Amino acid sequence: MSPVAETAPRPAGPSVPVGPPLLELRAAVRVHGDGARQVRALDGVDLEVAVGEFVAIMGASGSGKSTLLHLAGGLAEPTSGQVLIGGTPLEALRPAARAALRRDTIGYVFQDLNLLPALTAAENVAFPRELAGIPARRARQEALAALERVDIAELADRRPNELSGGQAQRVAIARALVGERRLLLADEPTGALDSATARDVVTTLRRAADDGLAVVMVTHEARLAAWADRIVQLQDGRVVGTTGGEMLPWGA
Repeated sequence: MSPVAETAPRPAGPSVPVGPPLLELRAAVRVHGDGARQVRALDGVDLEVAVGEFVAIMGASGSGKSTLLHLAGGLAEPTSGQVLIGGTPLEALRPAARAALRRDTIGYVFQDLNLLPALTAAENVAFPRELAGIPARRARQEALAALERVDIAELADRRPNELSGGQAQRVAIARALVGERRLLLADEPTGALDSATARDVVTTLRRAADDGLAVVMVTHEARLAAWADRIVQLQDGRVVGTTGGEMLPWGA
């Protein structure tokens, strides 16, 4: 990946999202526990993310960031309210259809990369496509294209223990992009990386949005969030502010 100047402006994303939202949360509530121990992890959150838009979610620990991401990805169900992907309410889908949507439409990137140590980078990226029934040769071709997309095609045959932290994270991003994914969800994807490597990773997410994916990233780093088109602030499970992204100097 080509270096980015310390104070260079972020690549331009869409100033106004075009078309209907890909991801919608409508008055989403998520409650854990009962009675006196009840916790409202999310409390009536409304959020829309359009195709080609990069949204960063920020907030203190316990503010509901990861819960929001779990609802957005169909990994958890709202206690009340709705989550829609491409206009389809997730609760309207049968379990098999919901699983297929998660597998084929949504890509996940987490701080714990979950790369399989016995597989090469290309095999890790191809693995979810093979699980979806894609023939091995085609799955590998798609995996190589995804690795090329994140600028590490030359590392296709290396195993995770032969990769740096940033390289391994980009393999995880390639795995999230492979195939016809339309929504990319990233939960603290740079938490274990140094600042220079974190910048490389977030520019990869920025490029994914510019290529037409809807991207949602949870982060506590303001300089990373600044690459987004929009920053959503959570506090106690509620949206308390929304601002546009503005690139900050990395040396500040």
